[in-house]
Amino acid sequence: MSKMNAISMVEPAPSPKTQNHASANGDAGPRSLEGLNATVSLPPASAGFWRQLRAFAGPAFLVSVGYMDPGNWGSDLQAGASYRYGLLWVVALSSLMAIIMQVIAARLGVVTGKDLAQACRDFYWPWTRWPLWIFCEIAIGACDLAEVLGSAVAINLLFHIPLFWAVLITAFDVLLLLAMQGLGMRFIEALILVLVATIGGCYLIEIFVLPQTQPSFLEMGQSLLSPGFREQGMIVVAIAIIGATVMPHNLYLHSALVHSRKLRSDEPAIRRAIKFNTIDTVLALSVAFFVNAAILVLAAMVFNGRESVTLGDGEVLTFTKDTDWIRVAYLTLAPLLGTALASTLFAVALFASGQSSTITGTLAGQVVMEGFMHWRIRPWVRRLLTRLMAIIPAVLIIGFRGEGSVTDLLVLSQVVLALQLPFAMIPLLHFTSFKKWMGSHRNGWFLLVTGWTTCLLITALVLYGLPESIRSAWSVIIGQ
Repeated sequence: MSKMNAISMVEPAPSPKTQNHASANGDAGPRSLEGLNATVSLPPASAGFWRQLRAFAGPAFLVSVGYMDPGNWGSDLQAGASYRYGLLWVVALSSLMAIIMQVIAARLGVVTGKDLAQACRDFYWPWTRWPLWIFCEIAIGACDLAEVLGSAVAINLLFHIPLFWAVLITAFDVLLLLAMQGLGMRFIEALILVLVATIGGCYLIEIFVLPQTQPSFLEMGQSLLSPGFREQGMIVVAIAIIGATVMPHNLYLHSALVHSRKLRSDEPAIRRAIKFNTIDTVLALSVAFFVNAAILVLAAMVFNGRESVTLGDGEVLTFTKDTDWIRVAYLTLAPLLGTALASTLFAVALFASGQSSTITGTLAGQVVMEGFMHWRIRPWVRRLLTRLMAIIPAVLIIGFRGEGSVTDLLVLSQVVLALQLPFAMIPLLHFTSFKKWMGSHRNGWFLLVTGWTTCLLITALVLYGLPESIRSAWSVIIGQ
C-alpha cells in the first residue's frame, strides 16, 4: 500500500549518539513536509550577499503571519482603545521575544537536520511523544479557530453573509491549499508575501494616507522608552498581547521550513545558513511588529477617550470591557474617519490575515504529526482534519449562542495557545543549549540568557493568569 494512500509508519530515526550533530544531509531520519524539502536551491558561498539572502528568505515570512493573525487583532485593538500608546512597549517586547524564539527554532533545524517535533521524538523518552503531540494538535486547532473566525468575520462584514454560513465557507480553503502545495515552496512563500503586503499596505493607508489618523511619533517614542503599568487593568491586557503573539506551533513549523532549502552539512554551510536564517527572521518578524503596532496605534487614535460611537443609521455603540473590537472597528472606522474606504481596508486586511495564517497552520499540523508520530497522510486530509477541529466548535457555539459569541471563542483560542507555549519553548531551549545535540553551534550566551528569560517570563505569565484563563475558558464552554 502506498504511503500516499494511507497512514504509513516508518522506523524510528537512529539514536543521536550515532549521528553527527550536523546531520542536515538527510541521515537524521525521514523529513516532515516531504514534498517541499530541499526544493529550493542555494547559490554558492561566493555569491553576493543579496543573492544569498534572496535564496534563504521565505521560511520566516511564512512563520510571521502567525504573529499578525486575527487572534492578535482583538488584544491590540483593546490595548489602543483603552490605554492609547501605553502598551506599545509590550507589543515591542513580545515581538522581540518572538524573534529570539524563532531564531533559535531555525538554528535547531539547520544544525541537527531535525525539526522540533522530530527532536522531541528522537531525544526524549518514547512515552513523551504522545502527550507532546496531543498538546500541540490542540494548540493548532485553537489557532485555526482564530483564523476561521477572522476569515468568517471578514466575509460577513464585506459581503453581509451570516456568520454561521461564513464559517462553513472557510472550509473550502482546503482546496486552495491543496493546489498551492503542488506548485512548490517558492509559490507558497510568494503568496504569503502578497498577503502580508496586503495587510501592511492597508494599514499604511489607514495611518499615513488618511489625514484623520496621522499619529504623534513623539508620543509613540515616549511610550516605547518608558515602559510600565500606569493604569488599572493594563497588566491583564499586556498578558493577552504576549499570549497572542508568541505561537507554539510556529516553533515547530520554522524548524521544519528551513529544510526547504538544499542545505549542506559542512561547517561553513551551516554557519552561512544560520546567518541568513537569522536575518530572514529579524526582517520578517519586524514586519509583524509594525503591523501589530499599527493596529494598536489606529485604535488609540480612533477609539481612545470615547465611550460610544453613533453610526450612520443612528445606532449608538457603547464601549465596554466585553466589546468585540474587531466588529466595532469595522462598523465605526467609516463614520469616525469620514470615508467608507477605512472600513473596507480593515476588512480586507482581516481576511488576508486569516487566510495567510490558516496556510501555515496546516503546514504546522503536518510537521507535528509526521515529526512526533511518523504518520503521513494526504495534505488535503490533514487540512480537513485541522479545519474540522476549528469549525466544529465554532459552528456549535455560534449556532447555539449567536454571533455575539465570537469574542468568547477568540478568548478560548488564546487561552489554549498560552497553555501550550511552555511545552514547546522548554524542549527547544533544552536541545539548543547543549553541545550534545548542537555541537559548536549551541546557543551562545546572548541567546542562552534571552531565550531562557523569555521562556521563564512567558511561563510565569501563563501560570499567573492560569486561574482566570481556566474560568474564562469554562464560561465559554458552558455558555455563561
